[in-house]
Amino acid sequence: MAQGENENIIPIFIEDEMKVAYIDYSMSVIVSRALPDVRDGLKPVHRRILYGMQDLGLSYNRSYKKSARIVGEVLGKYHPHGDSAVYDTMVRMAQPWSLRYQMVDGQGNFGSIDGDSPAAMRYTEAKLKRIADEMLGDINKNTVDFQSNFDDSLQEPSVLPAKVPNLLLNGASGIAVGMATNMAPHNLSEVVDGIHAYIENPEITISELMEHITAPDFPTGAIIYGYQGVRAAFETGRGRIVMRAKAEIEVLKSGREQIIVSEIPYMVNKANMIEKTAGLVNEKKIEGISDIRDESDRDGLRIVYDIKKDAIPNVVLNNLYKYTQLQTSFSVNNVALVKGRPETLNLKDLIRHYVDHRHDVVIRRTEYELQEAQKRAHILQGYLIALDNLDAVIKLIRESRDPEVAKNGLMQNFELSEIQAKAILDMRLQRLTGLEREKITAEYEEIMKLIEYLESILGNEELRMQIIKDELQEMKDRYGDERRTEVVHSAEEFTDEDMIPNEDVVITLSHQGYIKRTQLVEYKTQGRGGVGSKGAGSKTDDFTELLFVAKTHNYLLIFTELGKVFWIKVYRLPEGAKTAKGRAIQNLINIEPNDSVRAVINVDNLTDEDYINNNFLIMCTEKGTIKKTTLEAYSRPRTNGINAITINEGDRLLNVKLTNGDNNIIIAARSGRAIRFHESNVRPMGRTAAGVRGIKLSSEKDVVVEMVTIERENANLLVVSEKGYGKRTDIEAYRVTKRGGKGVKTLNVTEKTGDLVAIKEVIDTDDLMIINKSGITIRMAVETLRVMGRATQGVRLIKISETDSISSVEKVEKIDEAELDEDGEDISAEANLNTEENKPDENDAESGTENTEE
Repeated sequence: MAQGENENIIPIFIEDEMKVAYIDYSMSVIVSRALPDVRDGLKPVHRRILYGMQDLGLSYNRSYKKSARIVGEVLGKYHPHGDSAVYDTMVRMAQPWSLRYQMVDGQGNFGSIDGDSPAAMRYTEAKLKRIADEMLGDINKNTVDFQSNFDDSLQEPSVLPAKVPNLLLNGASGIAVGMATNMAPHNLSEVVDGIHAYIENPEITISELMEHITAPDFPTGAIIYGYQGVRAAFETGRGRIVMRAKAEIEVLKSGREQIIVSEIPYMVNKANMIEKTAGLVNEKKIEGISDIRDESDRDGLRIVYDIKKDAIPNVVLNNLYKYTQLQTSFSVNNVALVKGRPETLNLKDLIRHYVDHRHDVVIRRTEYELQEAQKRAHILQGYLIALDNLDAVIKLIRESRDPEVAKNGLMQNFELSEIQAKAILDMRLQRLTGLEREKITAEYEEIMKLIEYLESILGNEELRMQIIKDELQEMKDRYGDERRTEVVHSAEEFTDEDMIPNEDVVITLSHQGYIKRTQLVEYKTQGRGGVGSKGAGSKTDDFTELLFVAKTHNYLLIFTELGKVFWIKVYRLPEGAKTAKGRAIQNLINIEPNDSVRAVINVDNLTDEDYINNNFLIMCTEKGTIKKTTLEAYSRPRTNGINAITINEGDRLLNVKLTNGDNNIIIAARSGRAIRFHESNVRPMGRTAAGVRGIKLSSEKDVVVEMVTIERENANLLVVSEKGYGKRTDIEAYRVTKRGGKGVKTLNVTEKTGDLVAIKEVIDTDDLMIINKSGITIRMAVETLRVMGRATQGVRLIKISETDSISSVEKVEKIDEAELDEDGEDISAEANLNTEENKPDENDAESGTENTEE
């Protein structure tokens, strides 16, 4: 053949052809594979499996058939793809941990929540679940459109009637081209109630719908942690829902504690999760776990985490939530096909489209039933005419040569239609009896009533909506169950503060980092000079280093000696008795091993812009450096803390105070000298600045012991020495100077008193708590100490042994007498209150002379 003959070559640009071909491919994936239809919530493969199983007669009340036979039926008739695609889909529809309401009843090995593969299709059997029959119900009543299958040899439904709202019940997931869908399952009872509410009020808001449909309900239960993602998903069709495993802390008879997990988040592979958790434990990324066991059986899921003796179970559990799949998120993306086009849908949209579909199904079903009823009524009318003219009809038939002549005779003589005439000729002789005549008459009357009812349905939309509601209520009564997934508010939305009284507690922190909170009333008031009662229990080489009072709702800003700051709520600290050791602070905040807590600031909240921008943190280091920064710079909590101040080599952070910008500051050194200046002398600096000189130390060995701010009128400065001596001095005895000076003498330091260890700003109504390194604590009223001169050595506050020394001093608010024990005093100190050796040495108060030298 010569070139050019009978050829039709059309040149095209490859870019254009690729563009058109890819668009065709992507639309095919979107419409025919990856996205569910908004009406029945099914993708084509799911719909074909259910319809194919119905073709095989695999109703819920029939016997099982081999899965291979089902897969072959679906492949050969409707789904021209791989057998694994069909079998894997059918398997998922039978797994109780994959679908909230299974559509397939599987018999055999259909996999496990550990990710085990199902048995081959030649070994397993299946049939439809009863709820799947509801999806297919009335499909033969012209309720939905049918379309040709892949080779035009058969017809398959384009959508199922779906008496249950499957898209909301079971959700869907799929990845198309350029888009994806990920829809969460919900509880049938809640969804039905929500649809009822929508039908009764089509203008209902999504917030009102959420009163009925509270949140997704996952087949594996667990907990939805936080409601913001749920609200976003319902309102916009997109949202991130955080899911947590359901875990409980149990205490064994031996006293050891365990974390028991009974439900895990949706779509989490249990075996993989346990394996990865064990790896994190071995790598020391999660500490406090001694063993992990999977004790799950046919009765339910159970994962056991054995907790080490010195670990805090709540901290371990929070770390498990943070680092493992005990907490995951479900990203909702409600994309479904609406009239063949993908759309993102909110909760009301999903309900509206389903109700519209069911309304269409009810109309088409009613029209079909009306046509069938009218056909039957037409035949019954013919029967009745024949029975009324029975002799004439019989004579006509007997005289007719053949059925065709008889049919035409009946049509002409009795004005019957061809259908009626044919039905009369096909009628059995037994129908001519009197009893059968009554039955025909009764059936005709019943049919006419039915026709009247069906016509009223077609003419009354309110009646049609009532039918939808009644059918949904029937589904709820038959398949409705309780929610499996619990909804709790997250820490950002709801805290335990509403359940915890806002009361004063004493917080102690030991030298080795053990912390606890104790009820303030556990500390009894004693007389000055007592030996004290037993306070915090500790190891022989440990002692209480910090002691302070806070309210349970306060935020604590915890500053360390290396210059970092951490955040924690007071009520999150472990509670213990006065003699309890406490828990390691490393289990609560992520302090480095070589760091320790130096100061704690109580803050009511960190969200008030006016408050955090007009209050300041004053920091002081041991070498006398001072820095001032706005509280706003420290108002954004981070789990791992942030740098609060740059610490120079050889120095460490000593103390931090919260001020309003108009406070006087006093800094005291171990040598017994103190300086007073106004905080306006220190300009505000950035968060990481190192600061400026606050006091000039007398020697290289000298260090700052404490910094106080003067905040109250009529305040005195309390000073305490290492060996238990102390006094009050009028603040005005310390004149205001500029920062950076050497200061004036605040305590006459002698071998008898020891070095200065603490200064406090106090008033008469304060109580004083003193704790020494051996753990002995005493509480006394400040008003029992008289005001003395600035340079005196003071009086004995607490009797301590020669080998002991004072560790910490703190002022507290005085408690009501009624809150004490019946005797109103501490028995352990009673024998020592009036002894001669505990009387104050009046000469101590006079020793030393004033020294006003700057």
